[in-house]
Amino acid sequence: MSKKNDHIDGAIYERNYVYNFHYHLIWVTNYRNPAFTTPKLISDMKTNLTRIANLNEVTIESMEVMPDHIHMLISFKPKYAPTNIVKAFKGASARMFFEQHPEIKQQEFWGGHLWSHSYYMSTLGNMSKEIVENYIQSQNKNDLRRRHKGIHQPD
Repeated sequence: MSKKNDHIDGAIYERNYVYNFHYHLIWVTNYRNPAFTTPKLISDMKTNLTRIANLNEVTIESMEVMPDHIHMLISFKPKYAPTNIVKAFKGASARMFFEQHPEIKQQEFWGGHLWSHSYYMSTLGNMSKEIVENYIQSQNKNDLRRRHKGIHQPD
């Protein structure tokens, strides 16, 4: 950022960088078995996911626990790899949940795995892909116009 008064809506400002990452994360239970079928089970999973997020410097912007899958809108620092964040959520939440509810592991999840191996993750932002592409493609043209008019952009 070149100017002190620059501001990006929704961005998170750190000492040496600014970021605006938002990820939509979805994963399902093994064999799509419904595990979260009561308010208590749903609440326990939400509490577990919140605890994991706090330990891993992840902000949960929105979360929904469905009977056989999880939806989360999350944000985290760019120093973390998305795959490591997913592993943290899936691994720790399964361990914690089965410790809290061993009967579910015995009744529903024969292999002892709460989650399917797969997941879906996409990035979101305040701008669409098209807007960013158009902005990037216009940079050379804008720079040439500024140079032609004698306007210099600060470094």
